[in-house]
Amino acid sequence: MKPHFLKVAVKPQNSFSIRHDILPTFRGIWHYHPELELHYVIKGEGVRFIGDNISNFSAGEVTLLGENLPHCWRCKEEYFVPESDLNVEVIVIHFLPDCLGRYLLNLPEAYLLPKLFEKAKSGMSFTGKARTELTKLMHQAVEATNIDRIIVLLSILKVLAETDEFDNITLSPSDFHQSNESDTIRLNKVCSYTLANYKKEIGLQEIAAIGNLSVTSFCRYFKLMTKKTYSDFLTEIRISHACRFLIEDKMPTEVLCFECGFNNVSNFYRHFKKVTNMTPLEYKRKYLKGQPAEFK
Repeated sequence: MKPHFLKVAVKPQNSFSIRHDILPTFRGIWHYHPELELHYVIKGEGVRFIGDNISNFSAGEVTLLGENLPHCWRCKEEYFVPESDLNVEVIVIHFLPDCLGRYLLNLPEAYLLPKLFEKAKSGMSFTGKARTELTKLMHQAVEATNIDRIIVLLSILKVLAETDEFDNITLSPSDFHQSNESDTIRLNKVCSYTLANYKKEIGLQEIAAIGNLSVTSFCRYFKLMTKKTYSDFLTEIRISHACRFLIEDKMPTEVLCFECGFNNVSNFYRHFKKVTNMTPLEYKRKYLKGQPAEFK
């Protein structure tokens, strides 16, 4: 889908942005920006959209998104409690590649940084000791002032650039284009409606009406914007929730498949294998071994 350009606010006295947000939920739009984004989820869970990838997120996740890589985080509807202000907690750092001076990247000692920024264009999800170090440093960054802010950012960049403890999020960097306001509103309405109603059957006529388009126009438009059919998009949303249910292990597979919107078990197994390249049992075993699976 066409992402919306977002202007990241940076105070005049700062060279980069650090935010510590405590919110009822994530309700951000599908967007992109020239700044790299380091995103640490302290509390919350749901589904994230990064480039062409749809995956679950949960507390403890640390991701680095490269320049202009479209993204959006959405909380699970059942975890959204409007009267609470403690449902989601994140630390987010936005920085331009040359925020510490354009000559830094040309220094021989900093040769790993351009390589890092190139890898980040596909998105990076960190694991192991690297993730532990990054979470500590990001907490320090929130409290840092003046020169200490720069020192902490350099320490973070050092960990990011030197580690091999990460998974790529997207298959490859993709070209995306700016959208107008009506595009942004329409596609976010479709996304929100799908996330809220994935458990039930959603027909093309129903979802096309949400986008205020005819079925034919909607199918053409959605494929052009997302490079996938709406049916594939809906299936990926359902599979992402199935993965969460499998990890929670509170119900048998024969039951959870209906909770995720599939009308029979064999259909669920077929789609799960197609999306994740694993059976539900293989997925659960891989997760329990401490290797959470991603799917594209």
